[in-house]
Amino acid sequence: MSTIRVDFPIYVPAWLHGLLRRVKRAIIPPPPPPNKINIHGERHIEWTFISTEMPEGPGEALEFGCEHGYLSLLAARKGFHVTALDLEAQKFPWCHPSVHFVRGDLLKTELPEDQFDLIVNCSSVEHVGLSGRYGINESATDGDLEVMRRLWRMLKTDGKLLATMPCGRDLIAAPWHRVYGNERLPRLLAGFEIEKEMFWAKDFENRWMQTSRNVALDFIPVFHPADPFQCSYGLAAFVLRKSGRPPVEGEK
Repeated sequence: MSTIRVDFPIYVPAWLHGLLRRVKRAIIPPPPPPNKINIHGERHIEWTFISTEMPEGPGEALEFGCEHGYLSLLAARKGFHVTALDLEAQKFPWCHPSVHFVRGDLLKTELPEDQFDLIVNCSSVEHVGLSGRYGINESATDGDLEVMRRLWRMLKTDGKLLATMPCGRDLIAAPWHRVYGNERLPRLLAGFEIEKEMFWAKDFENRWMQTSRNVALDFIPVFHPADPFQCSYGLAAFVLRKSGRPPVEGEK
């Protein structure tokens, strides 16, 4: 038997209404207010950078943390055969014969080494090992560093890795993300040569502005406990190539 919800107004004295509101707020505190400076519009910065720097195919490409698959589709349109990887199931609003979706954990999925001409890592690595978001249920302190070592091994010698990530003063904003600063960013990029880099930070009107490395890495990030999109940080974007060898586990 189906049911229908019917709401009836209940009238109480003003003094009782105020008392009930105070009791409710004591039991269920109101959410924190939104930050004036947040990450609104970050994908505009990241996607335009990666779109501009993405080479023409043909070749093999991997998008790590593909989510809705925009960049996978772009790589396919440029002539690549694309492996679109994500920890969560995805239902793309499009179909392309050169895009193959794989659901899985990069650190546990069997993918060949020295295979990819292009790897795209758009704000994905900072989530690895932080349990509680994007289907991540296992904590790993250095999960992000392990992922970069794995990507190093999968990238061809002359391949290109396009990567974007939060930057600012070093912070672990669990369960949302990491913020990479002067301490952890060099560890994250170990084994790679920086061919190109760009940095952005928000101004007082909450607009992304291109800035210097020093300013971006000195940005003071803000953590919002209820809404990851109300956090704030800078953005770093890199064109990376292999250089030397990847650091082994435990190296800094």
